[in-house]
Amino acid sequence: MITTEDLRFIMNIASHRTLADAARALNITPPSVTQRIQHIEKKLSVTLIQRPSRTVSLTEEGQLLLDKGMSILQELDELRDQLDERKQEVRGKLRILAPLGFGNDHIAPLLGEYKQQYPQLDIELELSDNPNWASHHKWDIIIYIGALNDSSLKMVTLRANQRFLCASPQYIEAMGCPETPRDLIRHQCIALRENNEDVTLWQFTHRESGKETTVRVTPTLACNEGRVIKDWALSGLGIIMRSEWDVQPQLDSGELMRLLPDYSLPDANIVALLSTPETKRSARVAGFLSLLKDRLAISV
Repeated sequence: MITTEDLRFIMNIASHRTLADAARALNITPPSVTQRIQHIEKKLSVTLIQRPSRTVSLTEEGQLLLDKGMSILQELDELRDQLDERKQEVRGKLRILAPLGFGNDHIAPLLGEYKQQYPQLDIELELSDNPNWASHHKWDIIIYIGALNDSSLKMVTLRANQRFLCASPQYIEAMGCPETPRDLIRHQCIALRENNEDVTLWQFTHRESGKETTVRVTPTLACNEGRVIKDWALSGLGIIMRSEWDVQPQLDSGELMRLLPDYSLPDANIVALLSTPETKRSARVAGFLSLLKDRLAISV
């Protein structure tokens, strides 16, 4: 009979583009993946994966197994969580997905502290500025900063977070200070590529009039790592649009200057995304969410 491990294996296969990708994720050889699939198919006397095919493509029976299997595994996980809650124990595995820079600076230290508090807890942290929304069910908590398009997840706001336009005093001395958003077209702008956003389309709202202005900048530098673009700005190489949590220390020290203060940019609140409602969250998830709320409210 098929086991829960078989179901988890099929879920893993279905979440990857090719069997080779799945093999790398599982840290096994491609032939081992093929043999495991054939073993499960033999158990069920059905074909689960289309062959031949360069990409993973489920048969109708394979899709049925995936859909029903996900539901079964979720119910089993919820049962385990409920049993853990009854025992008032924080244990099991906590899976967190967080942005690269913010996750490294703020989430990783909190998870280390949480692990010390609950030694029986296992923790998996993945840092990425381009999360794969197709596998959002894998994570207990997704930390997200920026515009959110997915509405199927439960959102908990951890901290308000503005976006600022800024540059170094050296850059302003050399290139001048923009007075309106349109002036940015003539300036050297630096773009951060994250979350599949249109990072060269900068939107401004005048604080007094409420008038909105959209500017398409042409970046002279671009990178997918926030620390890199901030270092470029600190070196006087151009203007960046960055989150308050990242640049406020440099604004306070004078290493960076805030530009166009009469205009606001779209907020990028720091939020936690969860697939379960509050009443069904495990003790380990609820406990870490509470820690996030308390610490981020005062430390960021």
